[in-house]
Amino acid sequence: GVLGVLALAITGRAFQLQILNNDTYSTKGNNQYVRMQQMRAHRGAVRDRNGEPLALSAPVVSIIADPEKLLAAPETHAALASVLQERPSDLVARVTKLRKRGQIYLKHAMTPEDGQRVAALKVPGVGLEPDYRRFYPAGEVAAHVVGFLDFEGNATSGVERAVDDRLAGTPGKRRVIRDNKKRIVEDPTELTPAQPGDDVQVTLDLRLQYLAYRELKTAVTENKAKGGLIVLVDARSGDILALASQPGFNPNRSDVRDPEALRNRAVAMTFEPGSTVKPLLVAQALDTGAIRPDYTVDTGSGFLKVGDVNVRDVHAAGVVDLATLLAKSSNVGAVYIGQKMGTELLWAGYTKFGFGEKVAAGLPFEDKTTLRDFHRWRPSDTVTASYGYSFTSNALQLVRAYCAIANDGLMPAISILKRDSIGPPQRVVSAHTAQLVRSMLEGVTTKGGTGTKAAVPGYRVAGKTGTVKKNGKGGYIKGAYQSAFIGMMPAEHPSLDR
Repeated sequence: GVLGVLALAITGRAFQLQILNNDTYSTKGNNQYVRMQQMRAHRGAVRDRNGEPLALSAPVVSIIADPEKLLAAPETHAALASVLQERPSDLVARVTKLRKRGQIYLKHAMTPEDGQRVAALKVPGVGLEPDYRRFYPAGEVAAHVVGFLDFEGNATSGVERAVDDRLAGTPGKRRVIRDNKKRIVEDPTELTPAQPGDDVQVTLDLRLQYLAYRELKTAVTENKAKGGLIVLVDARSGDILALASQPGFNPNRSDVRDPEALRNRAVAMTFEPGSTVKPLLVAQALDTGAIRPDYTVDTGSGFLKVGDVNVRDVHAAGVVDLATLLAKSSNVGAVYIGQKMGTELLWAGYTKFGFGEKVAAGLPFEDKTTLRDFHRWRPSDTVTASYGYSFTSNALQLVRAYCAIANDGLMPAISILKRDSIGPPQRVVSAHTAQLVRSMLEGVTTKGGTGTKAAVPGYRVAGKTGTVKKNGKGGYIKGAYQSAFIGMMPAEHPSLDR
């Protein structure tokens, strides 16, 4: 009778577990041993405007192993270590150290051919896991634009990060069963196929990019500068044709990456623009009627005191017209124009040229620039803002503003990503004003101007130099400067025949 009762109880309990609570306990069991393993999708390529590859994903394999099974087959260690290009003793020591982890990686990103050599050895507990490795054909030349993926395949910078959702695709899934040591004991191959990512085309022209990179690196080296940047933009479309930053880095080398070299100075570095804003000041003053094209100003001995601000010119220029003011880069002359405009009109002019707002060119980590509302300006800010201080900019912001001068007063939206359609540009100043300022800026690159090194034989070149003090903790750094030049050619109709 006792045995009958026990048998009945066991049968009832079995019925409860197997029939009534089957789903509950199956779920608990699956949670312990069944996992959905993610299968990485093929990442889309990044190409320049002509289709040249800047980033590609090549198929590779990772070598995985069950430490216990591998250590139990010492006769295979020498052959396996040879393919993995390490000493057998180092391989055994590494596996022994990680033996409690269940499944481990012996090597990442091997070529499929080397992977097959490992598979041919038939080492117990050793298998292959398909993957992709990112390769950057242009190397350092386009590194700051393209960016790179970290060791785990995460996009960290550049276009790789900016459009990661388009490039990455949709990962696939595979249902696997693991034991209590996280080793795969059964692979039912229940797959959700991965969806490959889309290719992305950028506006760079790799030919121009190489030239820009080479010239920038040479200039930084020859001048013993801490760094530099160069940006080349189509003034009508706003397409960025070349962009480079120094110091640089090779995105194919994950073992050599200086944090300072990873910074894209074109977007992640802000500075007071200095004298490069003087043509924009003159353009707004002309366009609003604050001054006339024949305006002249007496800069005297090159010194002016306004309130508590001492304004100095490098060289005394006396009475100057607008073209000479720009060619000699007179701070005193710029202050007189700023005072004629007044605080609100001066601020409004800079705002129309896009200062104080993000460029949003398609590159991540754009540093915030500052242009305080004119209601918060001190009297001294109107003075210093006239020659490019008291507010900050980045390189793309400044280049975009100059596009308006080069494009007869129309400022386009700047982009590093190729667009199917381009929106209408913003009217900043009249075409006549832009053309007038361009002709004045030719004097900067001719004899007597501050930018004669930018002259190109056979072409009319317009441009402007600027030198500003570098900011540091507690104020300006003594003896530290940033130099800039922004130019356009041919001055009569800036364009580039590609």
